[in-house]
Amino acid sequence: MIFRQLFERESSTYTYLLGDANSGEALIIDPVAGQEPQYLTLLQQLGLKLCLAVDTHVHADHVTALGSLRELTGCESLMGAQSDVPCVSRSFADGECLQVGAIALTAMHTPGHTDDSYCFYWKDEAQGVLFSGDTLLIRGTGRTDFQNGDAIEQYQSLQTLLALPESTLVYPGHDYKGWSMSTIGEEKRFNPRLQVSNQEEYKALMAGLKLPNPQQMDVAVPANRRCGQA
Repeated sequence: MIFRQLFERESSTYTYLLGDANSGEALIIDPVAGQEPQYLTLLQQLGLKLCLAVDTHVHADHVTALGSLRELTGCESLMGAQSDVPCVSRSFADGECLQVGAIALTAMHTPGHTDDSYCFYWKDEAQGVLFSGDTLLIRGTGRTDFQNGDAIEQYQSLQTLLALPESTLVYPGHDYKGWSMSTIGEEKRFNPRLQVSNQEEYKALMAGLKLPNPQQMDVAVPANRRCGQA
């Protein structure tokens, strides 16, 4: 598998490009508007054709490039069924397989940060990889105080993720400290938001965060319901 982790500094967003070397097919997770030239250059240099562009949820902190990439490359644009976004080529559901070449990602509906949040899980014979979106971050978790977020639902979603093998690599949707990856085992041991006994403790912890709204929220959410296009 060809794999690249890309970083957009303004919103601290990670975008992931996965390509199958044999077929030349590729998919991209959480692309950011304005970064299209970088994506297109990389695809060309690696000899890949973009087939799928996927968002983990309707973002509030940046505008998606789903729509523009579909126009530029002819790829399909996808979001989870719970997003109820009419601009995408098609939606996917919990447990569905998203495939390009020999790469098969399993979509996992993990509500809590938003009601439409998804993670994607990939595994070969030796290693599992979780693209955790905004559900599980490195030493943190996604906030739950807008877009139909729910701390109890997120706690339950996190239990599903934490049941994966501890060696599973974790690639989050954001990081604000410069960390690029983790593992399920590390997060179990060292993530301060996971050191709670039950869902009520987690709910109280999340309620006490009192975070400001993302700076781009009023622009990003309606734009992303149009796949980032006017």
